[in-house]
Amino acid sequence: MALKEACGVVGISLPHGGAAPYLYLGLRALQHRGQESAGISTTSHGQLYHRRGMGLVHEVFDQEALETLRGSGGVGHVRYSTTGTSTLENAQPVSVAAGEGELALAHNGDLVNFTRLRRRLTNLGVEFLGNSDTEAMGQLIAIEFHRTHDMGTAIRRAMGEMSGGYAVTLVHGNRVYGFRDPQGIRPLALGSLKDGHVLASESVAIELMGGRMLRDLEPGEVVTLDRGAVKEAPRHVTPVSTRAHCMFEWVYFSRPDTVLEGHLVYDVRHRIGKILARDAPTEADLVVPVPDSGRSQALGFAEASGIPYAEGLIKNRFVERTFILPDQKRREEEVRVKLHPIAGVLRGRRVVLLEDSIVRGTTLREVVGMVRGAGARAVHVRVGCPPIVAPCYFGVDMKERRDLVAYGRSEQEVAKSLGADSVRYLTMSGLVEAIGLPESSLCVGCLTGRYPLSIPQEHRRFQKSLGEF
Repeated sequence: MALKEACGVVGISLPHGGAAPYLYLGLRALQHRGQESAGISTTSHGQLYHRRGMGLVHEVFDQEALETLRGSGGVGHVRYSTTGTSTLENAQPVSVAAGEGELALAHNGDLVNFTRLRRRLTNLGVEFLGNSDTEAMGQLIAIEFHRTHDMGTAIRRAMGEMSGGYAVTLVHGNRVYGFRDPQGIRPLALGSLKDGHVLASESVAIELMGGRMLRDLEPGEVVTLDRGAVKEAPRHVTPVSTRAHCMFEWVYFSRPDTVLEGHLVYDVRHRIGKILARDAPTEADLVVPVPDSGRSQALGFAEASGIPYAEGLIKNRFVERTFILPDQKRREEEVRVKLHPIAGVLRGRRVVLLEDSIVRGTTLREVVGMVRGAGARAVHVRVGCPPIVAPCYFGVDMKERRDLVAYGRSEQEVAKSLGADSVRYLTMSGLVEAIGLPESSLCVGCLTGRYPLSIPQEHRRFQKSLGEF
C-alpha cells in the first residue's frame, strides 16, 4: 500500500471478573490498526487498573501483566499516532480524574478542533500530561460529569463540543461506554458474548473474543454496558445531518474478514478488482498483488480479466505495515525487508501489479523497482482507490499535500514517478459501486478536498499541513 487509520479500540462488560484476557484477544485482532503502543484499563468495584506500554500487544502484555488487571469490565487500545507524539505519555487508554474516581478512555480518530479545545480547557485551569487530543476529550467529559453527575449525559454534552472523527470506549465506575462521532466517520461495533457484551473497532475482534456482532453503533450514539448488559434506556443519539463513513476502512484499514455497515470488506475489495479490470484493462501475462492488502483486488482483477493470478512477491510476515510506521525513513528501510520478488515467476512477464492505494508512493516505487529487477518485461500498476489528493483530518496520517504522489500529477506523471509502464486508478463511481453505499454517505475528503465537517483554518482547502494551524 500506503496509509494509516490511527488506532483500534475495544471495550467489554461482564457480570463477573476476567475482562482482561478478552481485551487482550480483541487487541491482538486489531494489531494491524496500530503498532506503536498498546494499553488496557479495567474496573473492579469502581477502582481502575491500568497497563500501557510501547510496542506490540504481545510485547506489552504477558500472563503476569494480565493478572494484575482485575475486574469485570474495561477498555483497550492499540495506537498509531495522528495527533500527539509517539511517546508513553500519549499511549492509551488515557486516565482522567472524574468525580471521586477516574475514567479511562480509548480513542480512534482525530478532533479537528483540538487546538481550540485544549486552549479553552487550559484557560479553565486544566493541566495536561501529554499532547494528544484524547486527553483533551477525557478532560472535557470529566468537566461535564462534574456538572451533571451522569456519565452518559456528560459524554453527550461533551460530544456537542467535539468536532472530528472519533470512536471511543470509556470505563468509569463499573460501567463501560462506547460512542461514535455524529457523522460515523470512524467505526465502532457492538457484540454479544455468552455472558456479556463487547465493543470494538472491527467485527473480527468481537469474533476472536468468542462473541457475535450485533450491529454497528449509529453515528452519534452513546451505548452503556453495565455488568454485562446493554442499558438500552436512554440510548443517546445526537442529531445527524449527514453520514460520512471513511471510505478507507473498506479500501485498506480494516481486515478483509471484517463487516462494516453490513458490507464484508473482502467482497468490496474483490469487486474493486473486477471493476478495475473492466474500466482499466491492459494486456499482460500475470496479475500480481502487493501483499497483503492488494490480494483481494488482484483476485477480482484476475477473475474478470482472465489473466492468470500469481504470487510474485513474498511478504516477510514479521515486519510491521510500512504505511503506519511513524516516520518516512523507517518506511523506506522496511520496504526492502518486507517484500521479496520471485524472479522465476516474474522474469520475462508483463505484470499487472495490484495495489490497494497510493499515498506517498514510497512503498510502491520500491516494489516496482523490485519487480523490474526480477526481470519483468513490463509493469502496469492498477490502484484500488481513486487518487489521494488532499489531507485527512479525521484519523488517517495524510496531512501534507506535498507528500501525496497524486497531488498535481496525472496518471502518466505518477507512472513516471513510480517507474511503471502505466498507472490507472479506480474511479470515484467505481469506488461507490464497489462499497455499495451512496457517495453522500461516505467521507471522501482525501479524494476530493471536500470534507463532511468544517476544518478550522482550512483556507480554501489549500493549507499544506495541520502544523500550519
